[in-house]
Amino acid sequence: MPTANPTTDEGASKKERILDAALGLFAERGYHGTAVPLVAEAAGVGAGTIYRYFEGKQGLVNELFRREKRAVTNHVLGSFPFSEPPRSQFHYFFGRIVEWARTQPQSFQFLEHHHHGPYLDEDSLALEREVTEYALNYVRMLKTTGIARDADDHLFLVVVWGTIVRMMREAWNGSLELTDAFLAQAEEACWEAIKA
Repeated sequence: MPTANPTTDEGASKKERILDAALGLFAERGYHGTAVPLVAEAAGVGAGTIYRYFEGKQGLVNELFRREKRAVTNHVLGSFPFSEPPRSQFHYFFGRIVEWARTQPQSFQFLEHHHHGPYLDEDSLALEREVTEYALNYVRMLKTTGIARDADDHLFLVVVWGTIVRMMREAWNGSLELTDAFLAQAEEACWEAIKA
């Protein structure tokens, strides 16, 4: 049985601590409001340690972006009901995104604030395009089967995603209570907005 390499394990653990600390700061303060020493302090490491794992703040935000984008994508697609009818699939998608936003609010906020940042590198932008294209292909399938109305593909993403983002912001600032009834109404409103 192989034994763990303490140096490697410690390095991986320290790197994850840095990423976790950066997530909270980038979600709250944004890219430009988050300095490397703040991340180091929150992670409990020296500022120089950041540069052992990342090529500066831009390298850090990009690695964090890819980690969080993959995590939410896996959360949604990991058990996606591909064999179910489109309405059931939409229900699943809506519920999983809301669940992620409620249980991983820093991740949700971070991704929402940074998914088009000018500091994202080509790998991060490629991942963003891949995920967006996956969603657009789903929309195209709904349109070609006559389930969704004939409208610009991106409009569906704006309507659904914009609803979810605004709903979560209102809930986080205390002006909206996300009851089961409200969530069901919001989901149905989104579905009605896109269906033919």
